[in-house]
Amino acid sequence: MSGNRNGQARIVKTAPHRPALLYTFGKSLFWLLFRLFNRWEVTGREQVPRRGGVLIIANHTSYADPPIVGAAFPRPVNFMAKSELFFFPLGPIIRRTHAFPVRRGAGDRAALRTAVRMLREGKALLIFPEGKRSPSGRLIEFEQGAAYVALASGAQVVAVGLDGADRLLPLHSPIIRPAKLRVKIGPPVDLADLGAARVTRAALATASERMAAALREVLPPERR
Repeated sequence: MSGNRNGQARIVKTAPHRPALLYTFGKSLFWLLFRLFNRWEVTGREQVPRRGGVLIIANHTSYADPPIVGAAFPRPVNFMAKSELFFFPLGPIIRRTHAFPVRRGAGDRAALRTAVRMLREGKALLIFPEGKRSPSGRLIEFEQGAAYVALASGAQVVAVGLDGADRLLPLHSPIIRPAKLRVKIGPPVDLADLGAARVTRAALATASERMAAALREVLPPERR
C-alpha cells in the first residue's frame, strides 16, 4: 500500500509469497492429522482474496488455534506469538513457521508496525482480536490492536470461526484429545469507508464492532 497526492491509501497488488519449507511441511502434516483424527470441516476457502494483504481474525480458545487456521487457510499465514516463546532453541524454529514476537499487555508498537508492514507487502496475517484465550469458549471483548492494524494497513479483513479447538486441546490441559473440528471462513469485512489516512478512536470503535459482528456470523450460536 502507498499514498497518493490526496493522502489516501492505495493498495499495491503483489505476487503471492513463497512459504518457508518448515511451514509447508507443518501445514501438510496438520492438514492430514486434522482430517484423519478430527474429521474436520473447512468451508468458505473460496472467499479468501487470492492477492493483496489479508488480515485474518479468529476466535481464540486453544493453543491449537494457530495450526488449525494455518492448515485451513488457502494462503501462507503469518502469526503473532507471545514473546515468551522466542527463546533458544525454540525461537528460531518458531520464526521459520512465519511467527514473530509480540509483548502481550504492553501495547507493543514494534509488533503492530511489523503487522502493518507485512500486510502492506501483500501477506496474510492472523491476529486473535480478543488478545487471549477465552476460558468459556465464547467470544470475549475485542482489544483494538486488530482494528488498528486493519485500518493502518488498508488490508482486507477475513473472519475465521473455529469450533472444537478447545475440546481438542483444552485451556489448562497438555493432552490432545479427539474432537470434531469445524472451520468457517467468511467473506471480506467492509471497512473501506473508514479510511486509512488517519486512524481515529471513532474509526477504531466502528472497525472493532464490524469485525466482531463478522466473527459472530461464522461461529455457531453457543460460541457467540
